[in-house]
Amino acid sequence: MTKPRGRPYSRSIQAVQRAATNLHSFVYRVTNGKVGGRLAGGPVLLLTTTGRKSGKERTVPLLYLPDGEDRVVVGSNGGTATHPTWWLNLEQNPEATVEVGGRKARVRAEEAGPVEKERLWPKLVKMYGGYEGYQRRTDREIPVVILRSLNS
Repeated sequence: MTKPRGRPYSRSIQAVQRAATNLHSFVYRVTNGKVGGRLAGGPVLLLTTTGRKSGKERTVPLLYLPDGEDRVVVGSNGGTATHPTWWLNLEQNPEATVEVGGRKARVRAEEAGPVEKERLWPKLVKMYGGYEGYQRRTDREIPVVILRSLNS
């Protein structure tokens, strides 16, 4: 059995990543997204999921692509061998909250099927070219996740 491609983050990198995520989320909320609302040329939302093990709310800032009424995010995890925790949480409980600027909305997450992913992937890569490199770096299929509003 071969080891999957995509090096995992070390514990120290994970700790730095957690601290950066918490700081980004805090600043985003305090400024209603005026600071931290764009990153690497794309818009950022805050996604709050329910921890699949802890049951606690977990918030992460993510680049997103608007797609009509939906918002599309990518579970790249930097091209590591494992899915990001937020996606694992959504697989367990697909209902979550997104914050865009100062506005919150309840959403239901679903993984894009092959046809939808084929349509969305070029748009996502155009928004943030790093996604292509992340997919090349790992053996896992990087999920494209559609966040559909429940407030409508």
